[in-house]
Amino acid sequence: MRKYNSTLVAGFGAAVLSIVPILKNFSFILIVPLAAVISLYLDKNVNKNYNKIKISKAILFGFMTGLFATLFFVTFDLFITFLTKTNDFVQTLPEAQKTIKEMKLGKYVEESIELMLQMADEIREKGFSLLYIALMFLSNFITNSIFGIIGGLLGMISINRKIQETEK
Repeated sequence: MRKYNSTLVAGFGAAVLSIVPILKNFSFILIVPLAAVISLYLDKNVNKNYNKIKISKAILFGFMTGLFATLFFVTFDLFITFLTKTNDFVQTLPEAQKTIKEMKLGKYVEESIELMLQMADEIREKGFSLLYIALMFLSNFITNSIFGIIGGLLGMISINRKIQETEK
């Protein structure tokens, strides 16, 4: 597990930045890929490894960074939601509800809206909704993993290019 410490550190950093109001909008597309790149640089410098990075390592480090970012972000969001008994989901629900109804998506729209209202009520009353946490974890895990892998691959290209330039 020690060899993945850099992914843990970078994932934690990404999660911290992801709870900042303005930065949270760019979390999965900018912060997580950048964190994956940083995790590769940290690993290279800590282990004093000057070999080229293999594609499998880049993918693994990107995935692990995305996973840790997701775990920490969901934990932070859960804690903040528990204390405040509100979050972005609760605050934007009326607008989302109106938009969903206008889209006329079919017969399951009312059931979906009912589930969303139930989650919002649980958050307002208890500061916690298991369904909300599960859905938030799942959606963040998928996006953070994908963009973390992309960041890992970009980091691999950057690091390998620098190694190749120093070999010349």
